[in-house]
Amino acid sequence: MGPRAAAEAFIKEHPEATKVQAELYGSLAATGKGHLTDRAIREVFQSHSIPVDILWFPDQVKPFHPNAVTLRMVEPDELSETYYSVGGGKIVKDGEEEQSASDVYDGSNVGTMERLLSYCEDNGYQIWEVAIEAEGDGIVGYMAEVWEVMKTAIRNGLEAEGVLPGGLHLQRKACQAYAKARDLSGLMGSTAHAFSYALAVSEENAGGGRIVTAPTCGSCGVLPGVLYHLAAEYEIPEPRILRALLTAGIIGNIVKENGSISGAEVGCQGEVGVACAMAGAAAAQLLGGSIHQIEYAAEMGLEHHLGLTCDPLMGLVQIPCIERNAMATMRAIDHASYALLGDGHHKISFDDVVEVMMETGHALPSLYRETSMGGLARIFER
Repeated sequence: MGPRAAAEAFIKEHPEATKVQAELYGSLAATGKGHLTDRAIREVFQSHSIPVDILWFPDQVKPFHPNAVTLRMVEPDELSETYYSVGGGKIVKDGEEEQSASDVYDGSNVGTMERLLSYCEDNGYQIWEVAIEAEGDGIVGYMAEVWEVMKTAIRNGLEAEGVLPGGLHLQRKACQAYAKARDLSGLMGSTAHAFSYALAVSEENAGGGRIVTAPTCGSCGVLPGVLYHLAAEYEIPEPRILRALLTAGIIGNIVKENGSISGAEVGCQGEVGVACAMAGAAAAQLLGGSIHQIEYAAEMGLEHHLGLTCDPLMGLVQIPCIERNAMATMRAIDHASYALLGDGHHKISFDDVVEVMMETGHALPSLYRETSMGGLARIFER
């Protein structure tokens, strides 16, 4: 999504371009084919009848971020722009600063979880109300669009069968998992349903379908899996689901503001770990949790994924990514349940864990940060 956005931005800025060269660097090059990066770039330029050559430089890493693409106009003039894919489909142009969450929520001082909770307590707010205050009622309509895409991805994924593209010859499992779940009862049946929803979205992503980054493509199955499951299990009306999405979004923004959601920068703890935190917070809210219980559920989502590496086989968002989404879905629900057993107060804060996540991510060798050069990715080469 990031490279596609970069290509679209380049064409908008340089409509005179008639021939372009795309240079992929670092993790973006190492896992580019598996992430369909080249296809996304070609589709954008081909839609404007602009030929594009793609060059790969996996061993060259730009200083700002490991996911970098330089788009170079070859004809009629020569010039270049470098863009960084920083996670969740967002891009930052070289020399410019990304708009941060604090730019939107500045009036409510939402920059850290501590400030968010303090602001909520001072004003008697739930977390989702802070989002509406900062962005207006229109954000609820946007959440409705997001929820519709999530539901469609689940339905499409539950119907699809066959082998996922890319070379691993991995069979889709969501359809069969859902069929088995319908014959099960009790805890096993409940768990199997949640698994099938998360698998459905993650497989849609792996197959090039339409999904919502939550917070990233590689972690897109966790939040919709949790919400869809709870909505069905407890007959939760849509307005409450939309409020839970707002809460989840604020949790993700806090991490992005103070940490990272990029697997290339901090490993999968920044993707599946953050997704689990967002989903755990949403679940705690839907199950009647206080703002402190919501924070606790989110904190556990991050804490218990600390150190998780990003080592996809063949650079594809399939193994171990798809299974991780399913497992994190149930962990998010478990975290919410655990948080609801107490009053929400605990020793390690959400902000502390975000800080540790960044320290841990930077300490991880690049082999374990979305380069497909170490960890599980190496096993397939043996």
